[in-house]
Amino acid sequence: MTEVLLVAADRPQLGVLASAVRTFEALGARVHLAGAFHLEAEGVPEELAKVGLAGVHQLPRSLKHRSQALRRRAGKSPRGLRVWMQIGRDSWLRSRARKADVLVALDAGSVYTVWRLAEYNRGAAAKFGLAPALKAVEELKDKGGAAARSSVLPPLHVVARDVRRGVGELPAQLVRAATPRTVMRSGVGARLWRSAVTAPGMPVKVRAATSRYVAEGMQWAGRTSGAALTLADAAARIPDPKVRADLYYEGAMQEIRKGISPRIIGKAVGAHLAHADAEFAKGDIGEAAEALNRALFLDFHRVLHIDQLSSPLAKDAEGFVAPLHRSTAFQALSRPRGRKVPAAPVPTDRPLRLLLATSANDNFLHLIREHFADHPGVELRYLDLASNKHLKRISWAAPRMIEDRLSDGTSSYQEEVERLMRPYLDWADTVFLEWAAGPAGMLTTIDPGDTRIVVRLHSYEAFTRWPHMTDFSRIDDMVFVAPHVKDLTTSLVPVLRGEQAPRFHVLDNAMDLSGFDRPKPAEARFNLGLIGISQVAKDPKWAVDVLQRVRKHDERYRLILVGGDMDPKTSQATREYRRELDRLLAPLEESGAVVKLGPTDDVPSKLVEIGTILSSSVREGCHVGLMEGAASGAVPVARDWPFYAGKPHSARTLYPEGWVVASPAEAAERILKVTATEEAWRTAGEQATEHALTVWDWPVVRKHFEKLFLEQG
Repeated sequence: MTEVLLVAADRPQLGVLASAVRTFEALGARVHLAGAFHLEAEGVPEELAKVGLAGVHQLPRSLKHRSQALRRRAGKSPRGLRVWMQIGRDSWLRSRARKADVLVALDAGSVYTVWRLAEYNRGAAAKFGLAPALKAVEELKDKGGAAARSSVLPPLHVVARDVRRGVGELPAQLVRAATPRTVMRSGVGARLWRSAVTAPGMPVKVRAATSRYVAEGMQWAGRTSGAALTLADAAARIPDPKVRADLYYEGAMQEIRKGISPRIIGKAVGAHLAHADAEFAKGDIGEAAEALNRALFLDFHRVLHIDQLSSPLAKDAEGFVAPLHRSTAFQALSRPRGRKVPAAPVPTDRPLRLLLATSANDNFLHLIREHFADHPGVELRYLDLASNKHLKRISWAAPRMIEDRLSDGTSSYQEEVERLMRPYLDWADTVFLEWAAGPAGMLTTIDPGDTRIVVRLHSYEAFTRWPHMTDFSRIDDMVFVAPHVKDLTTSLVPVLRGEQAPRFHVLDNAMDLSGFDRPKPAEARFNLGLIGISQVAKDPKWAVDVLQRVRKHDERYRLILVGGDMDPKTSQATREYRRELDRLLAPLEESGAVVKLGPTDDVPSKLVEIGTILSSSVREGCHVGLMEGAASGAVPVARDWPFYAGKPHSARTLYPEGWVVASPAEAAERILKVTATEEAWRTAGEQATEHALTVWDWPVVRKHFEKLFLEQG
């Protein structure tokens, strides 16, 4: 039996529909109706019962359960696209469409939906109207139930002709013709539609809607960059600052979602800054804050800086952020507001009240917390902002932070931060905030009173938007884990180079390294190790390259990988790197050349079997895995991290001479030389252990933290 699915955005003429359904049934077809109109409206159920349908389904009638961003986009979209946004996720509709032989749009509002459904069922005939649908069913009956797919779309040459006549005159055809893969897979079709969105004289709404349809069609056809450029081309010809910024944003996100650093990122950020500046000048703080938030979100998206093997910040950090600092809205955001009174000195008549605060991630706080909990000169409290839903909410509320900064007086956000955080500030003499991320922006929204504020920045935060939303004039001391991280951060944030900058400290992470110094078996000499492979920045493919080079000389060399795999859900860029890494590792694991140990809570025991510890990263703060390996007696071989190579401070200035190499070839050369004999290997390992324990071990580093907290000034 032929299956027919009717889709209606509006209530059809049910009398006409009843007559058509009888004809369908006479041709051996079974008919279902999916309606976005109110099926339970007065009189409708009774009339539908007379039609004789095999099934009726109520489609979603609104977007009230969808995201605010989608509702905003739907409000600006042509009706066909709006209807699809409303009903396209309905499981009954999708399931029935996959089984249908004929898909029928009963009105103009449902044409786009039928085309989208036809993309999931390419064997079905897609028709607009009852008469073409009846003809399709007749053809199916005549051919014994097998008919080639037909389409409501005109052929490519007709589309081309219509485009040349003027896109602005073709709103219905835009819905029907801008999206199919067949057109967009054609180089001629794709170029045709890209040129169409830049046609002169088009109204803003028509140009914006057209570009979105064309971009969606290109995305279906696998032309991600073409989709991004189409939206950018249209944006460049739209005078309205908000619409222009929205299109640039959508264009940039087309590539970001695919793990690609957008070619139009500068234009997209610039458009949002221009929009923010215009709204800020008019006094529309809310709109300015939203535009500025989007600019920062794009400029510091993890796909650009974290999930890639390079970053614009590595090439020219100051140049990259220069457009931000030219924006009047951003200048207002980053304006130092200072504190009313200086921090009080360390008390001499009672223990120092120290508040250690973080948001979920306390990986580097354990030893600090344990030590000062038992310190006679300290009264310690610990605050995990993520454990309290109210504190968690305000800690990462970027749009509200920005709106507060742009406002002259107090804001509801500032009042909420004051209410929630003031009790902690009133109790503490010193707050040590771990990670210079969202909570740092939140905390510096309010004046700290006479409480001393100390914030530690590790590394990743410098590649995010958060330092640009933090008022550093309300921070007394900044702690960095390495000089090169300090250099990068200060190059990005001008206030850190000014008179209101906090004091700077470079302190190593708190690590208990003495327990890593354990005897290694002789066969460990041929085992290379890498601790931590869960991020693209760790670049384990570099370590594989090194392994393959040394194995050309001696196949006893193996690579031991310790730690969890990259999460492919993080981003498309991460997923693609993971896929390529897995492909490289598969034959090596099978042969035994690579051993993956997975996550572990006992790193010292795993390092017993590792004779050479690698740092293959493109960037690091201070690579803890390498330091732990060195403490264990493994010979350190560190890549000259490309993000910092050649700069005043880098891996070469952080580690002893000889540890750092410029290339996989140089790494292989060092490994082969140092491990040529067991004696040479053990001597090099002992030297590494001595350096690690005398420079980075907790008994040494602990003194620096005691000085930081208890000897202020």
